[in-house]
Amino acid sequence: MIPNARHAVAGSLLATLAVAPARAQNPTPPAWDSVAAILQTTTTATGGYYRYNLPRADLTVRIGDVTVATALAAGAWAGFSGTPSDATMMGDLVLLATEVRPVQAELLRQGIAVMAVHNHLVGEEPKLTYLHYHAEGPATDLARRLSAVVSLTGTPRPVAAQAPVPLTIDTTMVFGALGRSGRARGAVAQVTLILVPDSVTMHGRVVVPAMGYGTPVNVQAVSATRAVATGDFSVPARAVGPVTRALIQRGITITALHSHLVGESPVVSYIHFWADGPLADVLAGLRAAADAAR
Repeated sequence: MIPNARHAVAGSLLATLAVAPARAQNPTPPAWDSVAAILQTTTTATGGYYRYNLPRADLTVRIGDVTVATALAAGAWAGFSGTPSDATMMGDLVLLATEVRPVQAELLRQGIAVMAVHNHLVGEEPKLTYLHYHAEGPATDLARRLSAVVSLTGTPRPVAAQAPVPLTIDTTMVFGALGRSGRARGAVAQVTLILVPDSVTMHGRVVVPAMGYGTPVNVQAVSATRAVATGDFSVPARAVGPVTRALIQRGITITALHSHLVGESPVVSYIHFWADGPLADVLAGLRAAADAAR
């Protein structure tokens, strides 16, 4: 953490939030490692599902004078739940404009449903399109079909192992303010909250919360006095108004409001945001929005 960082957090920021289950500690079963081999990345067992990260490390993304870390906003991924013989797959692809058409055509050919196509950011260069997808079937078959899609993008594979880098963001402050420990590397800290209190189903299946409607909050230290943050608040319809008001009142830009799922019950809305300012102010605004969702 940064030396001489603030450790005091207002009492209202310390209320406990519902959170995703802790990362699994057991060895990964062979079937899920087979999925990793097909997708040419590693397996992370987290939040009740298996996650395969496919970061767009080939891109240098800027918003204004900020170089956006890949982990902040360009982390494509695939999530698998269920069993190896009967799995649910969903995730995000991060695409350049030239990739959208061929990727959609290949998704159709591979029998993978397009759930949503939209922006998450505003004013980024190059412009990114985020495509949410969904499919069901044997896990390794799904992985092979998705791999054919990913091969049409500039996503670097095999995904390179991340080298250790010094931690330059105050994790005590970030995790304390958001009421939840998370992951951190270099200048980026990441926390996942669960703000939908009800069980969500889609196509007759229960959606794993962290995979389908977690609220990722990603914070990047730009300097000793400045931070940016992005992510999306995944909330039930009744919480959309309170969350959007809380964000706007605290100077946080809503960059998109839309769906990620199709046919889910109850309906979940996804509110993407961009925050830029002193770290304490950014965190206070995000915590206020999380509290408003409750």
